[in-house]
Amino acid sequence: MKFSIIYEAQMVDTSRENEARTFHETIEQSLLAEEMGFDNVWAVEHTALTQYAHMSAPETFLAFLAGKTTRLGIGHGVVCLPPAMNHPVKVAERIATLDILSNGRVHFGMGKGGTQQEAGTFGYDLAALQPMIDESMYLIPKIMVQDEIEHDGEYIQIPRRPIHPKPYQDPHPPLYMACTRSDALITAGGRGIGALVLGFAGPEDIAKKNAIYREAFANRKAEDQVGFRPTEHLAALCPALVLDDREKARRIGLRGQRFFVESLAYWYQGGPKPTVEDLSGDEQAAVLQAEKEAVVAYLSEEKITIGTEHTGGYEEVQDAYGRPEDCIRYVQRLFDAGADEILFLFQMGAVPHEVIMETIRNIGEKVIPHFREQQALAAE
Repeated sequence: MKFSIIYEAQMVDTSRENEARTFHETIEQSLLAEEMGFDNVWAVEHTALTQYAHMSAPETFLAFLAGKTTRLGIGHGVVCLPPAMNHPVKVAERIATLDILSNGRVHFGMGKGGTQQEAGTFGYDLAALQPMIDESMYLIPKIMVQDEIEHDGEYIQIPRRPIHPKPYQDPHPPLYMACTRSDALITAGGRGIGALVLGFAGPEDIAKKNAIYREAFANRKAEDQVGFRPTEHLAALCPALVLDDREKARRIGLRGQRFFVESLAYWYQGGPKPTVEDLSGDEQAAVLQAEKEAVVAYLSEEKITIGTEHTGGYEEVQDAYGRPEDCIRYVQRLFDAGADEILFLFQMGAVPHEVIMETIRNIGEKVIPHFREQQALAAE
C-alpha cells in the first residue's frame, strides 16, 4: 500500500506573485508529506495550459524537492516524450542524475501529453505522436544501461556515443505509463511497466481498469518488454480533502474538483473557461452532474466514443471529501478495486494552502496509520 501526492501546479490566479506562491506552497506541502509518512510525490508535465497545469518543468521541481528530502519518492508522472520537447538522450541523462542525487528515489513515468495545444507548441500533430513516443520509450532504458548507444530509427537518430551518468538504481528506476483509456492499460501491461491511472473515475471503474491491466501484464511477451525491470503496479488518482468539518471539506473539495474538470474540458475538449463559485457541497455536486450530462451530449453529437477519460471527472466522489473516516472508507474501496498506490490530488482550483496542509496532516496521522496497521496484521 503506497500513499502519494500528485501535483499539476493548478491555480485560478495566474499572476506572477500567485504562481510563485503556489510552487513554494507545493514544496512546503511535500515536506510535511514526508514527515507524515507519505511514500511519493509525483509531478506532471504540461506546457501552455493556463490555469489547468503550470507544472511545465517537473525535472527542476523534483530535483529541488529531492534536495530538501531524504526519504520521499520522487515521481515523474510523466515525462512527455515528443523528441523536440524532451530528446531521449537528455531524458536519460536527467533521470539518471536525479536518481543518483536522490540515492535511488526516482520513479520514471512516460507519456505523450494530452492536447494539441501542447503538441503544437513543439511543432507536432497530436494524432501523429504515438509512434515517436513508442520509439523513445523503448530507447531510453537502453541508453541508461548500455556503455554506448547507437540508434537509427524512424524519428530519432543517434550516432554511436557514450551517454553518462548511469542511474543509481540498477538497471534503472521503475518505469510507468500514464493511462486513462483501456488501450493504454493494455499497452502498459503488455510492455511490463506500471500504470498511472490519472482519471477521476471511481472505484468501480478502477476495478475494470485493474482487470484489463493485470491480464495484459500476465500475458505479456518478452519481446514487448520496455526496459529491463518489469514493474507490475497500478496507481489510482484520488481527489481528497480531509478536515474535521465534513461539509467544509465537501464544499471546498467539490468546488476545486469542478474547477479542475472545467479547466481540463477547456483545453482538452474546447469547452468554456472554468469558473469558481462558492456553493455548498450538494450544490457543487449537482452542477458537476449537470455538466457531465452536457459533456455526454456534446460528445455524442460529435460521434466520439464516450469513456471515463471524458466524463470520469464528474463522478461524485464525496467519500474522499470529509473527515478521516470518510477518506478511509473511500481509499479502502480503491485498494479493494486493485490499486497498489493512491495518488492523492489536493491542489485543485482555489483550494487554500492551509486546507491542503490540514488534509496532509489528517491523512498522515489518521488515514495512513489505519492502513499500515491493517497491512501489518495481514502479514502476521
